[in-house]
Amino acid sequence: MIWRRSIAILALTLLLAAFAHAYLSPVIAFGVLAIALAVTVLIQTWYLDRLRAWAALPTQRVLPLGWGVWTRLIEQLTRLSREQQHRNAELDTELERIRAAVDRLPDGLIVLDRLDHVVWSNQAAATLHDIFTRRTPIHHFIRQPEFIEALHRREGSVQAIRMQLPQRPGRVFELRLHAADDEHRLLITRDITEQAKLDAMRSDFVANVSHEIRTPATVIAGFAETLLNLDLDEASRRQYLGSILRQSETMGRLVSDLLTLSALERAADRADEAEVDLLSLLQSLEYEAQTLSGPRHTIELQFDGPRRVLAIPAEFESAIRNLLTNAVRYTPEGGQITLAWRVRDDEGWISVRDTGIGIAPEHLPRISERFYRVDRSRSRETGGTGLGLAIVKRILHRHQASLKIESELGSGSTFTIRLPARRLLADETAGSAQAVVSSTTHNGPDDDRHRQTADPAWSVA
Repeated sequence: MIWRRSIAILALTLLLAAFAHAYLSPVIAFGVLAIALAVTVLIQTWYLDRLRAWAALPTQRVLPLGWGVWTRLIEQLTRLSREQQHRNAELDTELERIRAAVDRLPDGLIVLDRLDHVVWSNQAAATLHDIFTRRTPIHHFIRQPEFIEALHRREGSVQAIRMQLPQRPGRVFELRLHAADDEHRLLITRDITEQAKLDAMRSDFVANVSHEIRTPATVIAGFAETLLNLDLDEASRRQYLGSILRQSETMGRLVSDLLTLSALERAADRADEAEVDLLSLLQSLEYEAQTLSGPRHTIELQFDGPRRVLAIPAEFESAIRNLLTNAVRYTPEGGQITLAWRVRDDEGWISVRDTGIGIAPEHLPRISERFYRVDRSRSRETGGTGLGLAIVKRILHRHQASLKIESELGSGSTFTIRLPARRLLADETAGSAQAVVSSTTHNGPDDDRHRQTADPAWSVA
């Protein structure tokens, strides 16, 4: 197309020159040809100059209107320029979206140049490290010696430093330096406070398990070595074997509790729930507690509420049994233990109250932690593993319930399971006798175990 237009213009010029030569004179013909060529050269030069000026600032200048051979070329350049501007606008929009998304990240991101100056940072990094300007060395904002040392080390593609920041007291952060390329590094700041707590808990758990197992294992090994190396009489031998048996039973209970706790933590949030006959369950657990106690305690059952609840039967029974067993273990001889069920504040309360040794106030916030014991020696003497209340707490969490602990040193303790109202089931037959049971278990097998008085049926609206 351009060649055809150029040939047409050249042919027209030559035709005019030939016409002037034929009808006027050769001089005029030469003049016409010279003027035509001069005008053509000036026009091409003018377009070239405008194109040069436009190419220098294509986004700020407009292309001239095309003429002759320039028409098609300028149209194509105009179309390409508009397409490029459209693509640039799309890229700018996408970059803004990416920048906004990166600014919303909880992790701080900082790009450093080869001199460790801040090239760019997102909003989280600017807030965490008080970055208020760029092209400034990063150590002006992060001054901790361990970070400065890692910054200058430049070993490997990734370096991780765990530290605290003065701008966020009480929180733990991990700073990672990534080698992006030969000229830049990426610094990522992440809040790992919860992970640090979990790591500490895991470390404490392993240490506690090791300690709890080491004691009975040492005792078993010592007595076994004695039996092998010494010639003992029958009484001593039976005494040593009894100690070995007791310690092995302690290890068995510890392993069993660990497996129970692990199974509860791995279990799904929803389990097979069913209606539980609470009166029968509490009577059965009361009898178990009396068997464990023997003649040492007076155990009483008070039942005043709906007979049925919605729960995971085996887990619910285990939680109440743990509380009762603890009450028997930590209540001196002659004390009283009360197992009570009632409705209060639209919740179902199962309380285990004892007249035992009690718990000092400073221990109450941690009493349900794994392996936490107020008195370690007494706990081991009574066969405790230090996991009972941790198991109870986990079971209640799965039932959307809570554990309330009230205690006074030297005056006993009350552990209360608080069930939400939706787990309390109305009695099947309205108006039927809902028992208010006051049962006191004494020391003889022929005692009157349950005395019941009729009361209108308890129901849940």
